[in-house]
Amino acid sequence: MKVLLSVVFVILAFDQIASSYRILGIFPLNGKSHWNMQEALMKELARRGHQVDVVSHFPMKKPILNYNDISLKGSMPQVTNNMTATQLQIFASSTPSMSAFVQMTGNSICALLNHPKIQELIKNPPQDPPYDIVILELFTAPCYMAFGRYLKVPMVGTVASVFHDWLSEVSANPLNPAYIPNMFSAYSQHMNFKERLSNFLLTHYLSWQFHYYTNSQLKLVNEHFGMNLPHIKDLYNDISLYLVNSHHSLNGIRPMTTNVIEVGGMHLSNDDDPMSPELQKWLDESKDGCIYFSFGSMVRIETFSKELLQQIYASFEKIAPVRVLMKVAIKDDLLPGLPKNVMTQSWFPQIAVLKHKNTRAFITHGGLHSTQETIYCGVPMIGIPLFGDQRVNIQNYVNKKVAISLNSITDVTEEKLTSAIKNILKDSTYRENVQKLSKLFLDRPMSAMDTSIFWVEYVAKYGNVLQSPAIKLNCWQRNLIDIYVFIFVVIIIVLYVALFILRKLKKLLFGSHACAKKDNATMKLKKNK
Repeated sequence: MKVLLSVVFVILAFDQIASSYRILGIFPLNGKSHWNMQEALMKELARRGHQVDVVSHFPMKKPILNYNDISLKGSMPQVTNNMTATQLQIFASSTPSMSAFVQMTGNSICALLNHPKIQELIKNPPQDPPYDIVILELFTAPCYMAFGRYLKVPMVGTVASVFHDWLSEVSANPLNPAYIPNMFSAYSQHMNFKERLSNFLLTHYLSWQFHYYTNSQLKLVNEHFGMNLPHIKDLYNDISLYLVNSHHSLNGIRPMTTNVIEVGGMHLSNDDDPMSPELQKWLDESKDGCIYFSFGSMVRIETFSKELLQQIYASFEKIAPVRVLMKVAIKDDLLPGLPKNVMTQSWFPQIAVLKHKNTRAFITHGGLHSTQETIYCGVPMIGIPLFGDQRVNIQNYVNKKVAISLNSITDVTEEKLTSAIKNILKDSTYRENVQKLSKLFLDRPMSAMDTSIFWVEYVAKYGNVLQSPAIKLNCWQRNLIDIYVFIFVVIIIVLYVALFILRKLKKLLFGSHACAKKDNATMKLKKNK
């Protein structure tokens, strides 16, 4: 029996080796919130037997089998727990232009192509075995898509938010601004005329701007990969699959081509880090409920103004005996006078906290991963958006009646925050609605992770077979503008010819009769003379 089990084990092991792939993951953006999705995917691919080489700023603290870090750590400024209130004010004072947006999160990232470890990948890619597929994040650095063409392998693009408007054009994915809101707008899918007009103009304008400003990365692509491309957009033709961090229950109904797969919540897992005994005790004893408060992985709450923190403290003190868990990166920098019903830590196991039976609400900045985790755990939200897509995310949940929004950090007062907390705690419809939404979000034929792995392996096995044929068409061909123009011209020609024939017939039929009348009149006139 032992011999038989050993044989079966060996057969299964060899089968896994035979069906495993060598995967290059390229994630040069130094934002932790984006990395959450990519990290979960690459770790799971390694766990399932694939050999993964991962370029990122976040090397694993503990080695993982089949997972090889190609670390860029230290090559760019640290942004985790490093954004102060002053920096936030500059960043969020107005919507940044697409030029500044691409420069900060795209062009500066493309400059890392000069990094020695990336140069080594370009000049000496592994050959034993070679890469079978490239996985990379699609954000504002399309320059890295050159790796797929350079290595002659399929590419999978991950999108850490809803599908970007500017990706629709290059993927031939249908985009109808009549009911699909721009990713920077807070419109619902039911827009009036003015909103549809604004949405239409903004969608196309920002998409044009994005491709215009990212085209400057073409110089680096041609320099490092020896290519001679006409436009940076040409590289999108090599994307075989898009894995998008969205779901219809949260982000609305959208048409998707075969190679655009919604995998919203892929990073969610029941294997969240356990709570410390101190934290567990605090939550267990929060019989009147507990409010969880975090502004995510970047913003340092303790750097906000004394006046604002005093307003927050006063609100938290007023809701006692309800308790509060407050994420603070550096506690020593926090304003003194913290109420006794508040516990602070530099980090909380967020999903474990949100799952606890005594957690009643989440005060959040509205980051996509944080809000997905909140929906996953069925906890209502109080939104204080700071920048980026956070205002849109929060407004979306306000529309679904699972959140209350304070609009912005400048609108926070003791009265408004206290009122929002009390409304969330007293009005049971918020919790009922969010628990219904949680069921819609989680009820799927396959988990988001299983779906992602299936399609990655599918593309690695069969190549670029999911891409829409419409990608080969120009925009006027795809939208049938040439057909409409042709039909219009034909109709005009037919009408012109018909009118010409009618005029000839009229002249033929009635023109001779008129001439005869004229001749008769002339003859009568002569006779009278």
